[in-house]
Amino acid sequence: MADGNQTIMEKAEARFVDKQKKTAERNKATAEYMSEARAREIKTARLRQLRLAKEEADRVAEALNSTPKKKRAVKKTTEAKS
Repeated sequence: MADGNQTIMEKAEARFVDKQKKTAERNKATAEYMSEARAREIKTARLRQLRLAKEEADRVAEALNSTPKKKRAVKKTTEAKS
């Protein structure tokens, strides 16, 4: 009977160790995912700031350098009728 209890205990301990490993792996994967997500958010925010700054600079430059474009006059030709 002692042998039977020992194998049951060994199996239970093995299952417990497996669950601990899986939990550790899951926690590690979750931490990596969260870290990557945070890095992506930071990069996106930085790029958005750069884009908005560039758009604002372009607007200011256009306002300062805007010269009205002259429209080219279209010459009308009269065809000689025979």
